[in-house]
Amino acid sequence: KNQPLLHRFPIAQGCKDEDFLPVKVYLSTLYSLIFLVCFPGNIATIFVYFVKMRPWRSSTIIMLNLSITDLLYVVTLPFFIHYYVNENDWIFGDFLCKFIQFCFYFNMYSGIIFLTCFSIFRFLVVVRPMKSLFLRKPRWAVVTCAAVWMISLVALSPSAILIAPRTSQNKTICPDLVTAEDFVTSHWYNWVLIVFAFLVPLLTVTLCYVLIFCILATGLHTQASYKQKARRLTVLLLLVFYVCFLPYHVFKGIHLELQVRPVSCHLKNAILLMFTITKPLSALITFGNLLLYVVSGDNFQQAMVSLFKF
Repeated sequence: KNQPLLHRFPIAQGCKDEDFLPVKVYLSTLYSLIFLVCFPGNIATIFVYFVKMRPWRSSTIIMLNLSITDLLYVVTLPFFIHYYVNENDWIFGDFLCKFIQFCFYFNMYSGIIFLTCFSIFRFLVVVRPMKSLFLRKPRWAVVTCAAVWMISLVALSPSAILIAPRTSQNKTICPDLVTAEDFVTSHWYNWVLIVFAFLVPLLTVTLCYVLIFCILATGLHTQASYKQKARRLTVLLLLVFYVCFLPYHVFKGIHLELQVRPVSCHLKNAILLMFTITKPLSALITFGNLLLYVVSGDNFQQAMVSLFKF
C-alpha cells in the first residue's frame, strides 16, 4: 500500500534506527540541566522586566517576549526527560505529544524571529540613529511582537497535524516532526522551515552585525565603552545563531535528504545519531538568551542585582 510513496521517495529499505543508550543519557542529562537553570532564570527575567524596568523601551519589549517563549519551552522539558528515561515510551497521551513537539519548534523559530527583529532594530539604531527614532516608541515593538506570535503560530500549526504518536514494539513513540508518518508532506514542510525560518534570518542577522561591527570600527566619535558593549552583543548573538542553530539545521537537512535517497543503513543511522545529538543544542538558546538579557543593556544588570539584594 506504500508503493506510490516509495516510488516517489526511494527510502532505503530494511534499516532500523539504532537505539543508543548513551544518547538517551546525554539527552536526559542536558535537558535536566537546561530546566534547572533556565526555568528559574526565565521566571526571574520576566519578573525583572515586569516590575523593575518600567517604562518599557522597544528592545525591552522584544526581550520580554523572547523570555516568555523560552519559559513556555522550558516547562515542556520534564516531559522530554521522562520520555528518554522511560526508554522512548510516551505515556502522556496524544495531545501532550503534539503540544511539546509544537513547543520545541515554536520556541526555536519564534526565538529566531525575535532575535532577528532585535538585530534589525540594533542595526537601524547604530546606522540610522536619527531616522530610526520612531522605532524606540513602544507601540512599534508591541506591533512587531504581536506579528511574530501570529506568524509563528500560523507557520507552525501544521506540525500539530503532522506529528502523531504511533505504537512500535509495545511502546508509544512520540515522533519528531522530521520522522512524521506523512513523510511526503513533512519532507517539504521541514525544508520550508529550514529556508524561510532559519537561513533567511541567519543571513539577515549576519549581515546586520557585520555592518554594525564595520561601522563601529570606523566610528571615530563613538565612545570606547559603547563600542566594547556593542561588540560583546554582536559576538554573543552570532555565537547563539551559529552554535545553537546551525549544526541542528545542517544535520536536519542531510537527514531529510538521506530519507529520499538509496543509501547504506550505516550512513543513515550515523546522520540520525548526529541529528539527535545536535537537537538539544538548539535548546541551549535558552542559556544564550539569559546572557543576552545581561549584555543587551536597558539597565537589566542593575535591575537583576536589586532583585537579589531584595
